[in-house]
Amino acid sequence: MAQKKTSEVDYSMQEKIMALYELQKIDSQIDEINKVKGELPLEVQDLEDETAGLQTRIDNINAEIEELNSLTKQRKREVDQAKIQIAHYKEQQNNVRNNREYDAITKEIEYQELEIELAEKRLKEYAGAMKGKKVQLEDAEAAAAERQIDLAAKKAELESIEAETADQVSALEAKAQKAKVKIDERLLAAYNRIRSSVRNGLAVVTVKRDACGGCFNRIPPQRQADVRQGKKLIVCEYCGRILVAENEE
Repeated sequence: MAQKKTSEVDYSMQEKIMALYELQKIDSQIDEINKVKGELPLEVQDLEDETAGLQTRIDNINAEIEELNSLTKQRKREVDQAKIQIAHYKEQQNNVRNNREYDAITKEIEYQELEIELAEKRLKEYAGAMKGKKVQLEDAEAAAAERQIDLAAKKAELESIEAETADQVSALEAKAQKAKVKIDERLLAAYNRIRSSVRNGLAVVTVKRDACGGCFNRIPPQRQADVRQGKKLIVCEYCGRILVAENEE
């Protein structure tokens, strides 16, 4: 009969528990390496978010400036058109046949002059708004440039650390994969869940001096005996960590 594949081997509970403990030791080593990075990953992420936010602000301000430019051109065209209309009406005034026609043309001229006055008022408003937007744009671009410099420095620092530890982390991850072969998905999911819920990442701990190596609460003698036998998974009733016997370390 052909030998079972590694993934199909039926490992005993004790082998699974010890594989979990081995995985914990490997993950703890990786955690220690990652501590060297400190807050750098979070700082890089924050700077990337801030830089993206500033770029969005710059894009919005540029769009507002473009809109003001468009409105300015439109109002200037309206002024030019009104001036043409006024010149045309003034020519007509020279050829009127009666006062009624003259008054009607005069009203048209006055209307066009009001249109020019309104347009010029709007042009002044646009010019003021444009000036303010350009100041905002300069401030945002200066802030974005500073953040880019900070981001580049933090990224370089982080990449340097990662390059220095890449081989070590890669070797540990390979060892972790070997340990995971002996652990079924249910246990691995429980292990990952516990690791993510505790501050120090310790999901598997030894029983030291009759106490849990994670929370230091006392473990009853019978549970200690069960832990030493390794026939079933025993967790600390206080912190939920998986327990292994101290002498297995």
